[in-house]
Amino acid sequence: MNKTDIQNIVKDFGKAVHLARECGFDAVEVHAGHGYLISQFLSPYTNKRKDSFGGTLENRARFMLMVMDEVKKAAGTDMALLVKTNMRDGFKGGMELDEALEVRKCWNRLEQLHWYFSGGFVSKAPMYVMRGAMPIKVFAYYIENWLMKFFVRMLGNYLVREVPFREAYFLEDALKFRAQLKLPLIYVGGLLSYEKINEVLNNGFEFVAFARALIKDPDFINKLKNNELSCSECDTSNYC
Repeated sequence: MNKTDIQNIVKDFGKAVHLARECGFDAVEVHAGHGYLISQFLSPYTNKRKDSFGGTLENRARFMLMVMDEVKKAAGTDMALLVKTNMRDGFKGGMELDEALEVRKCWNRLEQLHWYFSGGFVSKAPMYVMRGAMPIKVFAYYIENWLMKFFVRMLGNYLVREVPFREAYFLEDALKFRAQLKLPLIYVGGLLSYEKINEVLNNGFEFVAFARALIKDPDFINKLKNNELSCSECDTSNYC
């Protein structure tokens, strides 16, 4: 991407916010993690640029800050803004916690945003995002090319390594950000039980986020509220 490309894409982020507003949405989330475009600028693994968008962490964060400024202008004062970004990329050579903590120094003009802190890189460390094992046999079943199907079944577990699941698996790292930031923070990562949700909220996070628990049971939150259950029945198999 040359600098004109970068400017055009920054403007496209703003256009996307305007489109969301026209459609009646109350909030937008900017995905700056997991190896997608903003994350690729931030990560030393993917960002090999030699210009003002590469090299130092300040340079690698420049694109993200441009996007956030554009999104803030487009959102105005009546849309909630959420941002998801990595604490670690989850593999050697990627962004690590110390650099992610340093990025916070760039956030002094982003105080109105609500932040998620996640981790992982879909093209390099996908199970660091979700934890557990990739359901290789199910994945292979839907591949039409018989040679690729065989290859995935035989080698899939070696190519996509399992990362053990434990509830609230990002909490230890996320607490380091909570201790250093005054911004509203949202915890995401493996919340399944009422007990762990309370632990997260009692540690100063303003909100919690769910994915698999709601895929398993869209009424999960209401059931917690009504004391119908205390833990999701999600078995973290990743079939979803």
